[in-house]
Order: sequence, then structure tokens, then C-alpha cells
Amino acid sequence: MSRRSQLVVGWLVALAVIAVFTRLGVWQSQRAVEKQAMLDGAARVLTSRQLSGLDAAADAASQDRYEWAQGSGEFAPGPQWLLDNQQRAGRVGVQAYRIFLPDQGQPLLVDLGWLPLPGDRAMPSVERPEGHITVEGLLSPPPSGGIALGGAMAEQAGSWLMLRLDIPSISAAAGTALAPRVLRLDPASPLGYERDLALLPNTLPPAKHRGYALQWFGLAVAVLATALILTFRNPRRRRRQPNMDKH
Repeated sequence: MSRRSQLVVGWLVALAVIAVFTRLGVWQSQRAVEKQAMLDGAARVLTSRQLSGLDAAADAASQDRYEWAQGSGEFAPGPQWLLDNQQRAGRVGVQAYRIFLPDQGQPLLVDLGWLPLPGDRAMPSVERPEGHITVEGLLSPPPSGGIALGGAMAEQAGSWLMLRLDIPSISAAAGTALAPRVLRLDPASPLGYERDLALLPNTLPPAKHRGYALQWFGLAVAVLATALILTFRNPRRRRRQPNMDKH
């Protein structure tokens, strides 16, 4: 293959790699912007705590936003819903959810807090709060489930163990259409278990995304620099083989 052909092939490969690295850097940058906007929006809501009704949970136009909400109703009988692989203070556990039936509005999941898992991974029991109850907390989009691989949940000993919070799948299993947002109970409420209102407890914060973006952009620049060096360096001269006298 001639040097010109080698250069063409080399640049095609280099440009493809640069495009991939750049796209990954842009994606990480976008995730940083999205998460920072989410954190800023939630901070404003938590500061003002202007009350909405629980019927706001079903507002499709607001399903990616945060609102402080309050409402009365009762927890539905039926199974508990446990979100697996949730860490708290270095311990592994589950986040406990139950379905709440508000007096006004669509049924929705209520986050009751975090429970530890023992070494044998026996599922904890999440008692259903009984009676007519007033609940208050942060209406939030479901926690990010990352890349969806395999089924979202499986039934286990009368409970549903979930790998990610997939509202359509939960609605189908429960036999009722749930609101697209969940209610994260006010930590001051006597209901439930250990909890806080941290928004990114088990996922990457904006600073991490920005760091990964810089790494991908740096790799793209490194590939470009390598391609330029290989293109403009002087090719080595071939050594001439000495002629051998024939006898």
C-alpha cells in the first residue's frame, strides 16, 4: 500500500475515533447541564416549599419537575415495592415504596425510606400505614435507572423487587394507572424509615459528568495530535542494500 493510501485510511480511522470521543464528551456535558438544572430547580422548591396538591403528580407537562405537595388519603392494600441496590452510609439496602390513594388525584408511589438488607438478602417487611393519612413531601421524577437491561422487576415472596423504578411496569403489575411522579416523604414525617431528600444518592453528580466530558475531549485531541504527527513526520529513508560482487 502506498504512503498516500496509508494516510487516507489512517485519517478515516482517526476521524471516526475523534467523532466517537467528541460525541461522548458532548453527552457527558449535556448530562451535567441537565443534572445541575435539576438540582437548582429542586433547591428552589425545597427553599420555598410552596404547597401543591397530590393531584399535581399526574400532570404530564410537569413530570420532570419538582414540587412540594401535600394531600390526604390512604395507602392501598397489596404488595410492597422495593428498589434494590440502594446504598446509604456505605451500607447496601432497598428503598421501600407503597401505593397511596389520594382523596383527589391519581394513585401514586410514596417513597417510605431506606431499609438495610441482611447478608442473606432476606427482604424486609414494609408495613402498610393504616387509616386516613395526610402525607407531605417532594414530588419527584422516578430515580434514574441507568441503562435498562433485562426486566425491571420480579415478584419475590409477596413483594416486588425492582432493579429500576419503571412506572408503566409497576402500574401493570398493580392493576392501576399510577402518576408519573413519586412522593418522597418529608424526613420530618413520623411515617416510614431512614430517608433524606438527596437527589443524587446513587448516581453521578454534575461535577463527575463534567470530569468525564473533559476526559473524552482530551482523548479526541490526543488522537488528532497523533494523526497530525504521523502525517507530517519525515518518512524514513530506506537503506540501500550494498551490491554483492558475483564471483
